[in-house]
Amino acid sequence: MDYVLVTKELSKQYGHSKILNNLSMHVPKGAIYGLVGKNGAGKTTLIRCICGLQKPTSGGYTLYAKKHFDPRITQARRRMGAVVETPSIFLDMTAEENLKQQYMILGRPSEDGLHELLELVGLSDTGSKKVKNFSLGMKQRLGIAIALAGNPDFLVLDEPVNGLDPQGVVEIRELILRLHEERQITVLISSHILDELSRLATHYGFIDRGQMVQEISAEDLNAACRKCTRIGVTDTGILARVLDEYQLEYSILSDTEADIFGTIGITELTLRLSHENCEITTIKERGEQLESYYLRLVGGGRDE
Repeated sequence: MDYVLVTKELSKQYGHSKILNNLSMHVPKGAIYGLVGKNGAGKTTLIRCICGLQKPTSGGYTLYAKKHFDPRITQARRRMGAVVETPSIFLDMTAEENLKQQYMILGRPSEDGLHELLELVGLSDTGSKKVKNFSLGMKQRLGIAIALAGNPDFLVLDEPVNGLDPQGVVEIRELILRLHEERQITVLISSHILDELSRLATHYGFIDRGQMVQEISAEDLNAACRKCTRIGVTDTGILARVLDEYQLEYSILSDTEADIFGTIGITELTLRLSHENCEITTIKERGEQLESYYLRLVGGGRDE
């Protein structure tokens, strides 16, 4: 398989704190690679390292077959665009002025493609409106436009939908899919919003405490996700005690809902709960969600 990015035993340490711990990952060419992890898992540090904003403490990475210490890595990075943490934009400029500024930084001799880029990200009609008056979603899309100014074929996005309203989330999702499908751009997305990521990713890397726990394709993940029973009850506290007696694995979702993994006898469970003054209100078979799979993978799948 052809990989755009490979990290090998990549570590980053600040004093006694190890943020990345011998992390190895593989981003296939043409993938939308979802880097999954909780806040503080090391996602942003990893991205900052591969973007050249920080140096690894040990280990390394290869970008387009160029090792991170190779002088030619700078040329390889020209094929990459990134939005790290927050978009690098000038608030007192318009969207067009921001893009012109980025063109100058990149040394592009003309403004060819600038207006097409604004149209691509849905900002062609913003005119003289200053970026400081943009919505968060508009700022995020402008940040992506700036990352695309150098015509990259690898795009790195750090939590691109964090803090956006539902409409903004949809706009970013549709933009990423267009870039992937129409421009064949390989995309690396870090996120802890797993439901949204599941609508995009073709491959996943699950990271926890600076370590890669598992890499898996979306196809293999769908096959690996277990079936479960989503059950609604009047009191999940009582349900949890009963399920503990049966030694069943479960995940409490709210005061009234839980997912139960494995085979359960509904009649027996109903009678047992009834003795505890707890009623079953709904039962539905469903596939395990990405969030549940991740929590199970890192040892947090069961609520105590």
